[in-house]
This record gives sequence, C-alpha cells and structure tokens, in this order.
Amino acid sequence: MTLQFSNTLTRSVEEFRPLEPGKVSIYCCGVTVYDLCHLGHARSYINWDVLRRYLIWSGYAVTFVQNYTDIDDKILGRAAEEGSSMEAVSERNIEAFVADMARLNILPADRMPRATQSLGAIRALIQELEAKGAAYSADGDVYFAVMKHTGYGKLSGRDLAEQQDNASGRVASEEEARKQNPFDFALWKGAKPGEPSFESPWGPGRPGWHIECSAMVREELGDTIDIHLGGADLVFPHHENEIAQSEAATGRELARVWLHNGMVNVGGEKMSKSLGNFTTIRALLDSGVSPMTLRLFVLQAHYRKPLDFTAEALEAAATGWKGLNAALELTNRVTRAAVADREPRPADVQTPAQRASDPAGLSADLAAARARFLAAMDDDLNTAAALAVLFELARPLRGLANRLERGDPAAAEEAQVPALGAQGALLQELAAVLGLRVEPQQPPALERAGGPSETEIEALIAQRQAAKAKRDFATADRIRSQLKEQGIELIDRPGGVSEWLRS
Repeated sequence: MTLQFSNTLTRSVEEFRPLEPGKVSIYCCGVTVYDLCHLGHARSYINWDVLRRYLIWSGYAVTFVQNYTDIDDKILGRAAEEGSSMEAVSERNIEAFVADMARLNILPADRMPRATQSLGAIRALIQELEAKGAAYSADGDVYFAVMKHTGYGKLSGRDLAEQQDNASGRVASEEEARKQNPFDFALWKGAKPGEPSFESPWGPGRPGWHIECSAMVREELGDTIDIHLGGADLVFPHHENEIAQSEAATGRELARVWLHNGMVNVGGEKMSKSLGNFTTIRALLDSGVSPMTLRLFVLQAHYRKPLDFTAEALEAAATGWKGLNAALELTNRVTRAAVADREPRPADVQTPAQRASDPAGLSADLAAARARFLAAMDDDLNTAAALAVLFELARPLRGLANRLERGDPAAAEEAQVPALGAQGALLQELAAVLGLRVEPQQPPALERAGGPSETEIEALIAQRQAAKAKRDFATADRIRSQLKEQGIELIDRPGGVSEWLRS
C-alpha cells in the first residue's frame, strides 16, 4: 500500500504525492496564546507530530511550520483582565506552550512565526488583494469581498446563496453595515480607543485572524504547500477564508492536502469552560497522569474521529502504557549493555530513511509485523492498528521484564537471546515513530534533592532538538553538557527522539 490521506478538500482518500519528490512542506495552525493549552490542543498536536515523524522515518525531507497567533481579541481581553499587556500575555503562554509540548514529546516545529513578526507580509498581501479588486477598505477597516471569489465554499461545502437566504431579515450590526456583503470578512481592523495598534496604509489597526495564516504560509513556504493541518473546528470559517484570500492573491492552489482532526469530548459532552469540563494539558499531567499515557490515549483513536475523554478510558490507557513502557525499558537496558561491550557498527548510525527502506536482517515474523505497521500508517495514519503491532511485539518482552523484576534467575539469560534483542530493537524503532518513549520511574526525592524537574528537563531537550533542526550543533552540545552536569544522561533514539535518565 502507498501512503494515503483523507483529504478534506476533495472528500476522498487519495494517494499522497508531494509537489517535489522526496520533500514535504507542512503548515499547521498553531495556538492563540491567551491561555494554557487544553486537551484539544494535545489531541491535535500529538496526531500531527506522528504524521511528521512518520514522513521523516519514511525518508521525506519535511519542513514543518507552525504559527503563533499573538494578536487577537482574546489576548487583548486577557491583558485587560490582568492589567498587563498583549506582549506579556503572549510571552507567558508561548513559554508554557513550549514546556507542555516538550513534556508530550512533540518535536518543535522547524519554524514558528508570530503574527506580530509578520506584519510586513500581512500588509503586502492585503494590498495585493485590494489591487486585484478582491478587497476594499471602509472607515479604517479592510474586508475581503467573498462574492469575488468563485470557489468560496469548496473546503466546507457551504453554499453562500443558501446562507444568505437563511440570514435575510437579520438586523445588521455597525460593522456589517460597512460591508458590501454580510459574509465579507476583515483583513485589517481599525484600532479602537485604548487598543494596541500597528501602522498601515489604512490607518492604525491590526490584522484579522485569517490573513495572518495566509501571509505566514506564503512567507515561510511559498504559494502552494503539500499539507495544511488543523482541527475540524477550523474548516469554516478559518481555513475556508485562508483558501479564498490566498488563492485570490496568487491564482494558485494554497494546499494540495487538507487534514483535520476530530474534536475532544469529555464524558460524551463537548469540552468547554461553561460546562466545567475544561482541562489543560498542564493540570492533567501535574495531577499524575504520565505524558506517554496521554499520548497513547490519543493515538488509540483515529485522528479524524471524535475522542471521548473519560476517567475509565484514561485508566485503560495507563494500564496499556505500563506494559509497553516495561518492554521498552527492558530493551533500553539490554541495548545499553550490548553497546557498552562493542565498537559502534555502521548499522548503529543508519538514518531513519535507511531503516525504513531496508528491513534486511529481520526474521520473517518481525518483517511481517513491520509490514503491518507500515500498512496501518499508510492507511490514513491508522495509529490504533499501528499500536496493536507495538503491543504484539511488546508481549514477550513485557513478560520477561516482569520475571526479571521478581528475580527469576532464568530471565537474565533469556534477555540476552539475539532474537529477542531484534524484537526489542524493532519495538523501539516503531515506538519512536509514534513518539512513545520510556518514562523512567524516578523517586520524587531526586527532584527535591536539587536536580532539575521533569518539566525543566523536557524544556531543555526541546531547545536542543530545535537547535539540531537548525544545525546549531554548538548549542545542542552545550545543552547536553548542561544536563550532564546536573546528573541527566541523554540517549538519542531514531526519529529525533531523546530519552533521559538520572545518573
């Protein structure tokens, strides 16, 4: 089977063919940084992290861009509540985002542009739309003329004529009165008294939400990209509007493939603050749920389907992860012992692409397991089926780990059997593709004794991964040395994963 995705744009499952062979450009809609990230963010970014890891492991050179929305009504509202500034709110929540993603073992994006740093590109794109008659200004605002774009509605399937009929008789607001059509949307908003603003040809103001992403996609990746990512709640109006304004400006397709993940429900109800079932990633992890338990829980459902968060489902995921973690931890111990006893071999420095394309040396059973994993992931990222392969590989290793823990003298000899080592190595490799890593069971006293906390360690590892992605190896080496001085040993694994142990 070749890699296939369920493309929201075409409403069909299609074979993936990148614009340029061997290369993939991806844009992921990022967070609006007015608050901590919640379970919906965890679901989305874990799924897209697995997409990215799988493409890299499959041999593609991936450029992954994810933005920060740091100009928004919600940010201004939070700043007003706190008596602080838009910048202060944004910086605090960007820092929290980086730490939360690191705890979940989500690879940092190659580039993370901010709306405030892309104002030149935003203004230029709006001016292009004006020059082409696709946008118009009114009293300091600039609007996109929806009816000028013939393809509007192609992503969401919405019919504007039908919506207009449904909206007839509605009393127009002051903003709507300035529009030529009630469905036109803001590209630039004139500043209101007391609001922070930026200079523009239309007067002081700030950009609309949709134009920010269009400008950042174009600035970072060009007119057309391979894959655009986001949650199902972004299909309309955000992504529909992105397509309209980008394609009106360039005359080219914005993205070949659109992927959208399903929403998170809590106990069968939509997650929302008003219902009191809103949970942040940080609160959940700080309550004692392990990061890899949460990751496993998310990956047990297909990314396009709704995910129902319940205490029972999370407990089942914790039980499943305990067994898988034991198998991975045993494999790590055996691998470290084996590597310590010999010189490095060429196989130890194979790239993920080489491993993905050359399963030479695997037994028939392991080759078949690997093939099932590939088939599952090629089938629109069926992570549930891929996890089933991991649990199958882990079963004998988990049993052996339990016997070792009980002090069974025969188990130590069995752990050295080459066939079992090969099974463990494959488990390790495929787990890394899903972003699952060993979680050492460390006594809390170690952190109280003055060593860095798990959150601090994960944040430094995230910084190191970002430095390596930029080929800033001096910074990456400095961070490794810094952690080593604090008693933290880093172990680099396939797929860009770095595990850690306290010395």
